Amino acid sequence: MSAILTKPRRILLAVAILASCVGCDQATKSFATQTLRSAPPVSLLADTIRFEYALNPGGFLSLGGNLPEAIRPWLFVVFNVTIMTLIATVLLFRQSVNGETVIAVSFILAGGIGNLIDRISNNGLVTDFINVGIGPLRTGIFNIADMAVMFGGIAVVLMVGHEPKELFEQSISSQESQ
Repeated sequence: MSAILTKPRRILLAVAILASCVGCDQATKSFATQTLRSAPPVSLLADTIRFEYALNPGGFLSLGGNLPEAIRPWLFVVFNVTIMTLIATVLLFRQSVNGETVIAVSFILAGGIGNLIDRISNNGLVTDFINVGIGPLRTGIFNIADMAVMFGGIAVVLMVGHEPKELFEQSISSQESQ
C-alpha cells in the first residue's frame, strides 16, 4: 500500500512530473516540426519505429477530426480544460491521495497540457510524429503527450481494482488494534 502524501509533497511531485513531461513533449514536437515536416518518414529497427510528421485536427487516433470547425475548439479546448481543471482540483484539494494516484493523474494532466499548448498555438492542430508496429500492424501516429495520457490512464485503471481492497484492509487492521 502506498503512503498518503502530504499536500506539499503531492504538489512537488505533480509539478516535477508536469514540468518534465510537458517540457519533453514540447521539445520533441519542436524537433519533429523542424526535422520531419518536409522530410520522408524515418524508419528504425526494421520499421518497428517510424518517425513521421502529421498535424492532427482530432483527438486520440484523429477521432473527431472530421467534426465541423465550429465544434472542434469547444470539444478539444474548452472541454479538455474543464476536465483537466476538475482533475487538478481533486489532486490538490482531496484530503488523502497516495503517491501512485498523484503520479498517474499527473501524467494524464501533463499529456493534456502538452496537447492543449499545441492546439492553442497551432490553430487547433496537434503535432504527432511517432508510429510503431510490425509489418502492416501499426499504431496511429502519436506524440509524447499521448504516451503520458495513456500511461496515466492505464495506471488509474489498474489502481481502481486495488484501492477499495486496501481501504478495507486498512479499516480491518485499525479495528483489530482497538
